[in-house]
Amino acid sequence: MSYNTLVSADILHQQLDNPNWIIVDCRFSLTDSEAGAKAYRRGHIPHARYVRLDKDLSSKITAHTGRHPLPDFTVLTRKFGDWGIENHCQVIVYDNAAGAFAGRLWWLLRCLGHDNVAVLEGGIQQWLKQGYKITTSLPKIKPAIFKPYLHNESWLNALQVQNNLARKSICLIDARSPERYRGEQELIDPVAGHIPGALNRPFQLNLDARGLFLPPSTLNKQFNRLLGDEAPEYVVHMCGSGVTACHNILAMEHAGLKGSKLYAGSWSEWIRNKNRAVFRPST
Repeated sequence: MSYNTLVSADILHQQLDNPNWIIVDCRFSLTDSEAGAKAYRRGHIPHARYVRLDKDLSSKITAHTGRHPLPDFTVLTRKFGDWGIENHCQVIVYDNAAGAFAGRLWWLLRCLGHDNVAVLEGGIQQWLKQGYKITTSLPKIKPAIFKPYLHNESWLNALQVQNNLARKSICLIDARSPERYRGEQELIDPVAGHIPGALNRPFQLNLDARGLFLPPSTLNKQFNRLLGDEAPEYVVHMCGSGVTACHNILAMEHAGLKGSKLYAGSWSEWIRNKNRAVFRPST
């Protein structure tokens, strides 16, 4: 059996020594870029290898990009092989932020044609809560060859978002907090507000009080209430830099609402161009 959205700690534990299961630790902090690597060294799920959002899952920032530009897919493909990921493998990704960062790698793997990838429900906290052990031992990685099958229709650039909004042919959903969406609070990016026409669904709404995803039926009802008559394939997700937006894509997929896309540059890219429309509280 393959897993394409979420996997439980119990199932991962059962498959822990399965050589066809590749585990990836994606812990990261936007305020301390070394925090994830330090946490990994202090203890991680056995056999997990560590990858960094800023260095492995993003490319360099330029004057025209957002804070986490999409990585070079040729380089990323090579890294997948270096991490031991082959096309037939089941990949499990986790973090300590309810999937907020692991979702980025989940989405990137799917973009490159690898559907057998799932996020660990509840992350490493749930793993520990269920009494499973962690280790400081580094995994023995056997390099592999990963063959990509790029789905470049999975994301939109800023111009495509701008044009499709003008034609009213997409439904844009912003995964940031309500305060950031409304422009009342902005501690990360230099401009506050949101893209005119975007709806708001903070990614935290996908989770219950324990930090686990809501049942698929509940997520399905919530998203359908937000989308109205819009089909999932016309939905485009964004956030501050194209990372937590993947959480909403994951939630929709888990709810059976397949085919939504990502505005990869998101808010931090959108505001780089002063000619792009911005909604601010004062307007």
